[in-house]
Amino acid sequence: MKYNRILLKLSGESLMGDQKYGIDASRVESYARQIKEVTETGIQVGIVIGGGNIFRGLSGTTKGFDRVKGDSMGMLATVINSLALSSALDNENCKNKVLTAIRMEPIGEFYSKAKAVEYLENGYVTIFSAGTGNPFFTTDTGSSLRAIEIEADAMFKGTRVDGIYTADPEKDPAATKFDEITYDEIYQKGLKVMDLTATTMCKENHLPIVVFNMDVEGNLKKIIKGEKIGTVVY
Repeated sequence: MKYNRILLKLSGESLMGDQKYGIDASRVESYARQIKEVTETGIQVGIVIGGGNIFRGLSGTTKGFDRVKGDSMGMLATVINSLALSSALDNENCKNKVLTAIRMEPIGEFYSKAKAVEYLENGYVTIFSAGTGNPFFTTDTGSSLRAIEIEADAMFKGTRVDGIYTADPEKDPAATKFDEITYDEIYQKGLKVMDLTATTMCKENHLPIVVFNMDVEGNLKKIIKGEKIGTVVY
């Protein structure tokens, strides 16, 4: 498949690198290099980053945080990560913009589809932060929503594993990898690819998802060129 515009979803956890918390500068730099490499081929890139390396709303509720306030904290965590990636892209001389789903100028511009598409068409890597701006939605759902809004050709989900497996490959050595899988199979097999809201949105809007290992430098460009690394969900 030929891609013109993609939405790249990065997990907050992977920004930790080998640390237990926070942001590993070398990991963010690696991501920035890979993103720049792809934009140089003329592909428009929108990005959504999770916040799990800093704060996760759902796990906050188990510690006594109100769910709505916990989710707001999680959204702010995604803004911190987005600024870190933006700074790393600046260092690579890769022009970019941070848009936020909650008003917080001058940290980022308030999101609108028109603004996002204009930036993408003018060659800016456009980072969508603060989730959907609403509680009870994950960054997976936020990235599905943004991908559909900006009319991306596909969503690329960069993770620590090289695709979707029958079970967690880090826990089950017998787990086998799917090269491709349908949305319905994900439901039927109960696979933890994304939460159900996000998966349903992608299915209903015919948005393919490509799950791959972003921590191996060069993988993003390879997968966009059509190399069979990762899993395609359709």
